[in-house]
Amino acid sequence: MLRPGQVLRTVAEDCFSGAVLTPDDLPSKVCELFNPVVGPFYVQGAEPGDTLAVHLLALDPARDWGMSATFPHFGALTATRTTAMLHPPLQERVWQYDIDRHASVVRYHARRSDYTVELPLDPMLGTVGVAPAGGEVRSTIVPDAHGGNLDVPELRAGTTLYLGVNVPGALLAFGDGHARQGQGEVCGVGVECAMRVTLAVDLIKHVPTPWPRIETDHQLMSIGAARPLEDAYRISQHDLVTWVAELTGLDLLDAYQLVSQAGRAAPGNVCDPLYTMHAAIDTAILRGATVYGGVHRRLRALAGAMW
Repeated sequence: MLRPGQVLRTVAEDCFSGAVLTPDDLPSKVCELFNPVVGPFYVQGAEPGDTLAVHLLALDPARDWGMSATFPHFGALTATRTTAMLHPPLQERVWQYDIDRHASVVRYHARRSDYTVELPLDPMLGTVGVAPAGGEVRSTIVPDAHGGNLDVPELRAGTTLYLGVNVPGALLAFGDGHARQGQGEVCGVGVECAMRVTLAVDLIKHVPTPWPRIETDHQLMSIGAARPLEDAYRISQHDLVTWVAELTGLDLLDAYQLVSQAGRAAPGNVCDPLYTMHAAIDTAILRGATVYGGVHRRLRALAGAMW
C-alpha cells in the first residue's frame, strides 16, 4: 500500500523480462512474457473520480546495456495483423546498446557494418497506468485513458503524470524502462533496459482526469490513445484545449485559438494496439494558472530534499 506523499524506490525489469542478453537472443525464442510491470500498488484513499499524481523523482538504468529489436508484423513500417500486406514480414533482429551513465550516452552499433554513434542517455518509463474503468482487464502493452503503455519520451525524471482513478486504491503499476526512445517509437521498440525507479504519489480528491496528462516545470501535455493516429491527435488536442480553458477561464473557442497558435504535438508510439499522441503548451503562456493545486511543485521539491 502507498500513502499520498510517500516515496517508492524499486527496480522494474525490461520489456523482455530480462531474457534478451545478447544480439543472438531472439525474443520470440527466449521470452515467455513481454512488458512486465511492477505492481499493482493500492494507493490509500484513492477513489473513482479522484486524480492520482505520479511524480518521477529519479530514473536510473539498472544495467550498463540495453536492447532493441525488430519483429515480424510489429512496428510502423511493416505489415501487421490488422494492416495486411503481401510483402514478406520483417526479419527479427536484436541490437545491443552500451549504456554509459558517467558520460550520459547510449552507444548504437549497426549490425551489418562498423557504424557506431553516441546518443544522449534519456531514461524514461514506457508504461505507467492504473486499473481501467468498467472492470476491464487490459494487456500492459495497450495504452488508453487509464495510462498503460503510453511510450511518451516525456515520461522522464522530473515530470508528474496525472491519471484518473477508476477503482478504489487506483492500483498503480509501471515498468518498461527505456534508456532512450525516439518520438513515435517507429520500429516498435526503444532502448529497453531494467530501470531503478524512484517515484512519489499524491491524490487530488474529487477532481477527475479524463485522459493522461503530464506536467513538467515548463509545459503541460495531454495524451490521447486511439487508432487511427488522427483520432489520438484529436483526443490529445481536445483534452488540452478544454484543460487550458479550465485553467485560464477562457471561452472554449478562445482556448482553441490559443492552443492552435502556441501548442505543439508529437507521437508517442505508432506501433502499439493503440497509437499515442501528445499535445503540449508552455505554462508561461497560461499566466500563472495553478495546475491541480500545485501538486507538481510540491512533489518536485521532494527531489531537492533527497539529493
